[in-house]
Amino acid sequence: HITASSDHQHQYCCCRGTTHDTLLRSTNQLQFTSLKRSAKSMGIIIRNRSSSHWLVSTCTILSLWIACSIRSVPVAFSLSASTSGSRSTRRFRASSHANPPPYPVRVAVMGGGNFGLALATVLGRKGVPTTLLVRKQEIADHLNSHHSHPKYMSDISLPKSITATTDPHSAFNDATYVIHAVPCQFSREFLQGVAEHIPPNTPVLSASKGIETSSLGFMADILRDCLGTDRSYAFLSGPSFAREICEGVATAVVIASEDLLLADDLAVLMSSDTFRCFTSTDVIGVEVGGAVKNVIALAAGMCEGLGLGTNAMSGLVTRGCAEMRRLGDTLGAKPNTLAGLSGVGDTFGTCFGPLSRNRKFGYRLGKGETMEEILASTSEVAEGVDTSIALVKMIKEKCRGYRLDLKYPILFGVAEILQGNLSPSEGLEGLMNMPMRMESYDGFSS
Repeated sequence: HITASSDHQHQYCCCRGTTHDTLLRSTNQLQFTSLKRSAKSMGIIIRNRSSSHWLVSTCTILSLWIACSIRSVPVAFSLSASTSGSRSTRRFRASSHANPPPYPVRVAVMGGGNFGLALATVLGRKGVPTTLLVRKQEIADHLNSHHSHPKYMSDISLPKSITATTDPHSAFNDATYVIHAVPCQFSREFLQGVAEHIPPNTPVLSASKGIETSSLGFMADILRDCLGTDRSYAFLSGPSFAREICEGVATAVVIASEDLLLADDLAVLMSSDTFRCFTSTDVIGVEVGGAVKNVIALAAGMCEGLGLGTNAMSGLVTRGCAEMRRLGDTLGAKPNTLAGLSGVGDTFGTCFGPLSRNRKFGYRLGKGETMEEILASTSEVAEGVDTSIALVKMIKEKCRGYRLDLKYPILFGVAEILQGNLSPSEGLEGLMNMPMRMESYDGFSS
């Protein structure tokens, strides 16, 4: 017989083999039900158990695979095989990153802004049916009839496999995965409004970055608060401007999840010749990098707006990355994550890229415009503005020390400027007149 169990969104079929042990994993409840039906027709009984690790004999896997293929049952397998008595394990994937999974997949994207459109385009170009959940019916109608957005990147033609709707039930009802691309500060209200329509076991991939001002929580905290803990979550980050993604320019990102199998599945689903996904289990590291880099980009923009040179810009960004690493160390992030795509990689893109909203916002501050003037003249969200204030509050709450402004002078300085307590030039003067100290001192990190 085969014993079945689950861990949130994944189901497992298992039994003990004689010479080789293998773990068989289906992707969602629909596929698991189909698998049980095929197994039952062969006289194989699947029973439910609470354990999360069981084994399936190689012979059983081959029998089920053949049976499912004959019946055209869309079941995908991830296999972990090891020789009995051996401590080493080899992993086998049912599909490569270059090809779509061998089972039907449909993705729902929450948010019809620039990045929601970009990720929908990545999936649409691979032929994955993708539904955009937008707020306004006229936007949905325009997307469905013209295959372009009337407001964001309106010159970009979207794949015809992308559809749009304002109905959350139809968007999420049979979705294999849900992508969240709503700005951080609006995420909680949005998620609370659609939570009842998202099936309980459907995994969620978040592409939003930042720290919520009200709760001082990262996106992982917001998602768990709104959608519960009985599902798996993943987080995408890295140097990835939406327009460049839509234009097919080569892009590399990282997908982090505590469920590495989910991160692998999403990387396989989304990767292509122009969009490469790496994986990680360091969720907090990816979240810290994605939040802090926007604040550093504001500072970099101010530096450029003040007319300072490359020396000043390079020094500012480098010291900003040091503050990112120091905060990450306090919160439990891995240094390698912050040195990777979601940390310094995303920081470089956001600080030096001409498409960066946060850099543009900082540039205009450096040129002398006020916060009110900038906010009134743009509809795009510079997430670093709200994140900067929340970040300083979080540092004061979670970090030790009475002179935290000396440990995080750039992060604190940006917040002071945004709150109107300093001008950009005064902030620069404060940085240049800080007390002398070692460039890097590990004992000063917490």
